[in-house]
Amino acid sequence: MIAAMDLLAAMRVYVRVVERGSLSAAARDLGLGQPAVSERIEKLEAHLGARLLRRSTRSLSMTDAGAAFYERSRQALAAVAEAVAAVGQDDRPLRGALRIAAPHGVGEVLLPPILLRLRALHPDLEIDLVLNDRFVDPVTEGVDVSLRLGDGGEGGFVAKPLGHVRRQLVAAPDYIARHGAPTVPAALADHPFVRVSGLFASGRLPLVAPDGKSATAPVRIVMSLGHWRPVHALLLGGAGIGVLQAPVCDADLAAGRLVPLLPGHTVPGFDLHALYPTAPHVPPKVRMFLGLLGDQLPGLL
Repeated sequence: MIAAMDLLAAMRVYVRVVERGSLSAAARDLGLGQPAVSERIEKLEAHLGARLLRRSTRSLSMTDAGAAFYERSRQALAAVAEAVAAVGQDDRPLRGALRIAAPHGVGEVLLPPILLRLRALHPDLEIDLVLNDRFVDPVTEGVDVSLRLGDGGEGGFVAKPLGHVRRQLVAAPDYIARHGAPTVPAALADHPFVRVSGLFASGRLPLVAPDGKSATAPVRIVMSLGHWRPVHALLLGGAGIGVLQAPVCDADLAAGRLVPLLPGHTVPGFDLHALYPTAPHVPPKVRMFLGLLGDQLPGLL
């Protein structure tokens, strides 16, 4: 039999294995060796008298009993965390790790001042920030909070709206001086268009006209880059026209290093959501971070 405290520890290991999808990834997160993780799972299965995981050399999946135990374990661990937090309501700094996933633009421009504030409030909290532009499900990928642009999606998580990220069609003054500025949407195709890879793949740019109607305009894509920073640099250097998220170009627009194109028309932006696993009680570290996002993001957006 497993003692009560050891059972909670085994449940934490099991939940992390399920969320990370492998024993080795869970072992890295928990600071354990893979054999120790495997041993704890085996002892847990023996204690419960049920097989929780199907394991092969290439994959790992839950049995029906394992899926049921995973959901109850997550709820139980969240309740334990909430109980501990309730006892310690003396404003002691939070400890442990907060794992965050975010898109590149949001993570590189909007999050740093928020993370500075977070560090000032909770210097013992370890922050693990992973940046990528794909959809990250916090349940399956083992993060505490996932910031995502666009539709919040569906799954075993809460999608909390945080605001709207605007986008701006821009060019450098030097480029405009040499080639002129497009005055109507159809004229965009006369100018070289620089983009982040994957965007506007159809060769058409979505626009909202001054009367509020949606339309598209053709663009002539000449360069596709995997990150917003080289796109930003090329546009500043006069390589052509392109679209940037407002947070990464507002300072350039204010300083005159970039100018907006097609005044009155707008490029639709993205809604920003914070995704976090569904649970009866939100862990204090997640609740605190969501509060900081809600307080500080509106001024940054």
